[in-house]
Amino acid sequence: MTNCCHADKGGILRFLVPPNDKLKHKFKENYEFGRKQGEIMEYKFPEGFWWGAAASGPQTEGIENKVNKSIWDTWFEKEPHRFFKEISSEKVCDTYNRYKEDVKLMKDIGLNSFRTSIQWTRLIKNFETGEVCEDAVRFYNSYIDEMIKNGIEPVMNLYHFDMPTELQEKYGGWESKKTSELFGLFAKRCFELFGDRIKYWTTFNEPIVPVEGGYLYDFHYPNKKDMKLAVQVAFNIMLAHAFAVKEYRKLDLNGEIGVVLNITPSYTRDDREEDKVAAKYADLFFNKSFMDPLVNGYFTKELVEILREYNLIPIYEEEDKELILSQKIDFLGLNYYVPRRVKAKEVRDEKLNNPEYFFDYHVNESGRFNPYRDKNEIYPKAVYDIAMDVKNNYGNIKWYLAEIGIAMDLNSEGEPIDGLIDDSFRTDLFKEHMVELHKAIDDDSNCFGVHQWTFIDNWSWCNSFNRRYGFYRLDLETGDRILKKHALIFKDIVENNGF
Repeated sequence: MTNCCHADKGGILRFLVPPNDKLKHKFKENYEFGRKQGEIMEYKFPEGFWWGAAASGPQTEGIENKVNKSIWDTWFEKEPHRFFKEISSEKVCDTYNRYKEDVKLMKDIGLNSFRTSIQWTRLIKNFETGEVCEDAVRFYNSYIDEMIKNGIEPVMNLYHFDMPTELQEKYGGWESKKTSELFGLFAKRCFELFGDRIKYWTTFNEPIVPVEGGYLYDFHYPNKKDMKLAVQVAFNIMLAHAFAVKEYRKLDLNGEIGVVLNITPSYTRDDREEDKVAAKYADLFFNKSFMDPLVNGYFTKELVEILREYNLIPIYEEEDKELILSQKIDFLGLNYYVPRRVKAKEVRDEKLNNPEYFFDYHVNESGRFNPYRDKNEIYPKAVYDIAMDVKNNYGNIKWYLAEIGIAMDLNSEGEPIDGLIDDSFRTDLFKEHMVELHKAIDDDSNCFGVHQWTFIDNWSWCNSFNRRYGFYRLDLETGDRILKKHALIFKDIVENNGF
């Protein structure tokens, strides 16, 4: 952490800020004042700031009464050994049956907003016609109404990695424009059914992940490694996003629509020019590939030139391209977990199979690392850097930190004492990241909220329940939700609109 904080004997970080602070004070002034005066600092956030959590339908609902299979259901049937402890998405948090209980628990810890997703495979009975499943309509209506009744703003996402198996097998999923068109129909049904109450929609969560996982690195179904297909999939996902935004605008609803992206800053090993070039390549593929067309309305010239040079330009009609670039979003969600460290390529591969043809990853040996999540680097300053990137390069579009996830595991969290799990490690890191976000807001970043991943420990693709992120622990045997200490501190943060 920076020198504006120190650790007390209890391990809880305390931050220097002047008391009696105004809502919109300047961080630098506060920092200097607090440091000189030695007073406890206070970080206040803008009025109406979102303090909430994020999850997804396939990771929480379970499959009960789900009319169609997703690729996760199918992949587990084929290769259960690739899932941690061979735990599937069959039941997960059982939100389908326990959503009223869960919404009450959200209210208990002060959440004022919550993002989840509508499962394509639950809502839609016939993908070609858009016929809906009435039980799914009942469930989502009741879930949404329950949140609103309890003062929680529902934020609804449309796609969270859960491609219908039928469309994957019939059309190749996102390999085909047809799937993009059918996604537009699905989106239209969602808007028609729930748009009277859902004021904030997002089309995709981390759309680059299906590209990476399914077509570059073999950690999502359909487990293909094909760079040209990966580019085609990326284009068709953007087209699906555009179809959805277009349908939303047609209905003239009283709300807003955006997308959730994960832009991870690429930090160089040092200041060598070749390392800077490597970082530029990483940003082109992993950040600008979606940010530039969906936010700024253009495809990045340098990236297009690379794709053309290596015969990777996707198949499309000119009208498809124009549609993507013309559909403006209202807001942006950004997810952040770990920084990306890169260096110049040491040994060039013979063929361009993935973006790492242009760079190597680098480990920051002097960094801090989370021992409970694959020893990933802890780097809160990236939140500030992300915010400044949005401010300086993307028109300072209004945005929120749609996911900030701090993983622990069962051993590190320990057993509950008097019904409470001590996850102070999570609180310490959360506050560190929020200090950086606060600094960014004071430097005029147009950020309006933060959502922690996630509300309850939930199922996560191949990792199942290995990583724990929730405000509440999920007992896999009983389904019980067990409160964590961080949730109580978070409630205090919400009530004070800061800390």
